[in-house]
Amino acid sequence: MTDAERRGRLLQFAAGAAFLALAVVLVLIVINASSGGDGGDTKLEGAAPVNQLLAGLPQKGMTLGDPKAPVELVEFGDLQCPVCAAYSEEILPSIIENQVNNGQVRIDFRNFTIISQESVPAGAAALAAGKQGRGWNFVELFYRNQGSEASGYADDDAFLESVARGAGVKNLAKWNAERAKLTPEVEKTTEEARSLGFDGTPSFAVKGPGAGGLEPIGTPRSLEDLEAALEAAE
Repeated sequence: MTDAERRGRLLQFAAGAAFLALAVVLVLIVINASSGGDGGDTKLEGAAPVNQLLAGLPQKGMTLGDPKAPVELVEFGDLQCPVCAAYSEEILPSIIENQVNNGQVRIDFRNFTIISQESVPAGAAALAAGKQGRGWNFVELFYRNQGSEASGYADDDAFLESVARGAGVKNLAKWNAERAKLTPEVEKTTEEARSLGFDGTPSFAVKGPGAGGLEPIGTPRSLEDLEAALEAAE
């Protein structure tokens, strides 16, 4: 496959993002309606399935999977984003259970805070959890307990601490001290997402032997399209 063909194939995966956004929001509405929970409070839901999904997988910082995996999938997400939450429940588990578990792919979560200023301290809290090897548990558990956008829950200390506890962060004092210092990192990855041309969440990029550096793929409209983008990057 030539560079032009490969790039053309990767660009095709970015098409249909609006369709995906509509589909996953509808899925999220069904999930929320059936859960009976309002989200955004300290009575957390979903800790068991999150911990089961991630059990045994290495985590370093905000990277999930073998650090030597040949392909890197980068997710730029906003923790308040309901589409990100739906994507994390409907699309990514298959990638985690298969390509990540098999050592083919590692996933790196990077904050792209576009919903409100409340997403910044939430993102910093996730980074602080990552310093204790529980970053992905924090992100996934946060997604499953989202409240309404810009409603004040996302930067509430009690809520963030409950997510940290549920995610398995052992040293909460250290976590508290570190999250206050990590705002610049949240801002840095937000600017990185914009530099790649992204304007919505979740947005993805891939890196691997078959990719020309970190290549944006937008928001693949299906699991099959995401898998094809990962295969093209091998």
